[in-house]
Amino acid sequence: MINTYQTSLAPPPVPPRLSRSHPVLIPTQLPSSGHSKSLIRFLVGVSLLHLFLSVGGFIYLYHNGKMEKLRSTEGNAAYLSSEKQEVSYKTLARMVVERQTPASTSGYLKWDIKHSLRRGINYYHNSWLTILQPGDYYVYSRVTFSKGDSRRPLATRVRLRKNDTAEEKTMMQAFCSLDSHDGSALIPRLCTATQGEVITLEKGNQLSVWVQDLSLVNYEEGATTFGMYKL
Repeated sequence: MINTYQTSLAPPPVPPRLSRSHPVLIPTQLPSSGHSKSLIRFLVGVSLLHLFLSVGGFIYLYHNGKMEKLRSTEGNAAYLSSEKQEVSYKTLARMVVERQTPASTSGYLKWDIKHSLRRGINYYHNSWLTILQPGDYYVYSRVTFSKGDSRRPLATRVRLRKNDTAEEKTMMQAFCSLDSHDGSALIPRLCTATQGEVITLEKGNQLSVWVQDLSLVNYEEGATTFGMYKL
């Protein structure tokens, strides 16, 4: 006879198999519609700010470059203008000899003040040039003779005096020779004595050109001249 044993206890649980994985679901909260709108507005604001900064930077660089170019152009124009003005007002004198028929004697050449060019230099008795600004000057003279002297070479000198009553001093001299019997009315014989030198002059100094015989000088235009300019 078989006896059956019954109990009220539940059977033991079966352990889970390791080969299978069970996903774990974590509940999340979906974003609300108000949060999405705020995010969109933020992104739009950032984009607009970036666009504004880009456009503003471009405008600034363009304007700054244009102003720099304008200042550079104005600076060059001002420099050229000042340089041109400096050249225009440079102290100088270029004298035209006065046509005359002097006697056979030594003396100082006279200048045609009306047709001569002077800037910052005065004149005295049509023969002397008076310095108004002290400094270093390049002084030059050119005297052409149309007749010779059988006794001595033809001489010309640039003389200086401190004022109209001071003693004269020879600063430069030049010579040329010409036979008094050479040449004719159709083919004249000429010789030119030229000189030039840098001389330091003070205010009030006077210079003039002396020749040994005024009657032998060629007074044609451009043949005989005298001048100076401040360095």
